[in-house]
Amino acid sequence: MLTVDFDRLGLRPGDRVLDMGCGAGRHAFEMYRRGGDVVAFDMDADELAKVRDLFTAMKEAGEVPEGAEADVKEGDALQLPFADGEFDRIVAAEVLEHIWADVDAIKELVRVLRPGGTLAISVPRWLPEVVNWKLSSDYHNAEGGHIRIYTDHELVDKVTKAGRPNDGTPGDAMVFEGKDYAHGLHTPYWWIKCAVGVTNDEHPLAKAYHKLLVWEIMKQPTALKVAGKVLDPLIGKSMVLYFRKPETADSRAAGADV
Repeated sequence: MLTVDFDRLGLRPGDRVLDMGCGAGRHAFEMYRRGGDVVAFDMDADELAKVRDLFTAMKEAGEVPEGAEADVKEGDALQLPFADGEFDRIVAAEVLEHIWADVDAIKELVRVLRPGGTLAISVPRWLPEVVNWKLSSDYHNAEGGHIRIYTDHELVDKVTKAGRPNDGTPGDAMVFEGKDYAHGLHTPYWWIKCAVGVTNDEHPLAKAYHKLLVWEIMKQPTALKVAGKVLDPLIGKSMVLYFRKPETADSRAAGADV
């Protein structure tokens, strides 16, 4: 169940790509399938072990192009263990809403992105998330839960300013290139869960809707695909923002020399 549109991100075979806060690895796996040189980054060692195992299984099964590479790295989003400008593409999917010092995390993403590289950030969309918070405090008060609700304007502002120097000298801001919405079919499920109890998986309505979502993911029936396309712009649970890091004079000159 992907949130990011990798065609829109501009992912190409051989790109050095980072999945920051990869969790179970869904985006990292897709980038690997597309021929990326992937680093799946997270602070959960157990999750990363599972991601590494699946990377290995994918390669052994011939699911990735020749030359594609993938690895995992454990660490802190506020101190990424990578060089400046190391990555061509970066994905940070459904992670910033969990981080108190989100601006510091964003600055790190911008730092490790190369000039001319692209960044996709997804977070819960404002309206569906507000409804969830209103219906249930347990939804966001759980350990490791969501600590803020973003508007698109707030997040665009934080990211576009993240590349500017702290000393006030001129610097190129990140360029906002557009937004999408995803997982419109999933929003009613979470409204139901918040209304009946987020841990009440056996409630008949929650159970029935969960079966519908499993059917959508596993079988991808045409009717639900159409329903999703209609609901995504209206109540899509996730908002995805796309950015590009401006090229510098040095990076343009290097490109011209290639």
